[in-house]
Amino acid sequence: MRRRDFLKAIGLGAVSLAMPGCAKGAAGTSPKKRPNFVFIFIDDLGWKDASFMGSRYYQTPNIDKLAADGVVFTSAYSNAPNCAPSRACLMSGQYTPRHGIYTVGTSERGRSNLRKLIPIENTTSLDSKIVALPQALKSGGYTSACIGKWHLGNKAPFRPGDRGFDVQFERSHGGHFSKDGEYLTDRLTDEAIKFIEANKGGPFFLYLSHHAVHTPIQAKAELIEKYQKKKPTNGHNNPTYAAMIESVDESVATVVDKLDELGLTNNTVVFFFSDNGGYANATSMVPLRGSKGMLYEGGIRVPMVVRWPGVVKPGSVCEVPIIGIDFYPTMLEMAGVPKPSGQILDGRSIVPLLKGEKTLERSAIFWHFPAYLEAYNEEQWPWRTTPAGAVRQGDWKLIEFFEDGKLELYHLADDAGEKNDLAGRMPDKVQQLHGVLAAWRQSVGAPIPTEENPQYDPEARARGNRQARGRKERKN
Repeated sequence: MRRRDFLKAIGLGAVSLAMPGCAKGAAGTSPKKRPNFVFIFIDDLGWKDASFMGSRYYQTPNIDKLAADGVVFTSAYSNAPNCAPSRACLMSGQYTPRHGIYTVGTSERGRSNLRKLIPIENTTSLDSKIVALPQALKSGGYTSACIGKWHLGNKAPFRPGDRGFDVQFERSHGGHFSKDGEYLTDRLTDEAIKFIEANKGGPFFLYLSHHAVHTPIQAKAELIEKYQKKKPTNGHNNPTYAAMIESVDESVATVVDKLDELGLTNNTVVFFFSDNGGYANATSMVPLRGSKGMLYEGGIRVPMVVRWPGVVKPGSVCEVPIIGIDFYPTMLEMAGVPKPSGQILDGRSIVPLLKGEKTLERSAIFWHFPAYLEAYNEEQWPWRTTPAGAVRQGDWKLIEFFEDGKLELYHLADDAGEKNDLAGRMPDKVQQLHGVLAAWRQSVGAPIPTEENPQYDPEARARGNRQARGRKERKN
């Protein structure tokens, strides 16, 4: 699928384009005052889980309006296929091997006898020696709030308050409803509004990190009823999940309206992003392959919008690949704040893209996931992913699976769904990209699991694989 056809397929064909690259920014200069930052981070929102990305089932008019007022990134990526490492990369500006948060909890997920390798040990708290993004912004006079999910350590010195946040609110998340019936998305939005009102003099950094749309899939009854009456389309068919998305959309409206009410819109940069791909039991990433927990596009490519009045041209689109580590240097440049002394930042500022440049000075982007993630449905059995790594360079993507050294090659401009593995037909390209990936791993000290698991039972795994294939065949 070619670029213009691809954009049409996801519902962006009507947006003004100045491609390839990014649409030209509006004339003018950056605001004289340091801008406020509102970073709206959604948990498990898939690449197609908004109407501005092409869904005809989910309704997101307010996020769509944000997209129409800003720039949509069609090749935006999380740093990992699940949440904790994505958050760690955002807060540190570093790839996963530098901070060691590779997954959620333990890297030894699933049944031990089905794991061929002993995965790399995982870290669950962001190293206190790393200067987190809100700590870096403090030198620019920023007041910061972490409203919602943190997931990078719940004891000193790893809590949000230890990492530069002046305000923290996170309700214990046993579900999306409290005992008194309050919906969590609404409560987090209320707390965000309190923070904006209290700090309207700025500059401020609001990290609104919603627990939605992560499991458990729970939503308001009146919204569920609304979607029960809608016709499912393209694998989007879960009324409760759709209702969760609509509550997130309402949250975006409330925050944006408050910025308007207080006269803060023109000096506030709003980011909208997801921590990984969608949960396949609730939604579909088609045409992308895979879902949360996989290094295929459906697990790591996510919806993204940036609204920066006076700089970004409203209704523009950018196809240049960006990744979660880019937000840290981007905000530092926007704020005119220096990089923390001695801290490596792996990301690149995307300010040039926001101002209309067509390329970013970077040769490739990378993923390193030396852990196992168990399946959450029969079709994935036994693993969503085994230990793996990946690189995207231009339109080319290579995935390496560490258990057996298998290499898969895809040309994303023609095959966003990763249906055609070109590794067997293009050995020179495979060798070149594998060299790029290996050199990067060496540069960041990325550990690769090589030790075999003594409990591994290859016969049990082969038997299970045959059964899984049988289930897929019967289903199809």
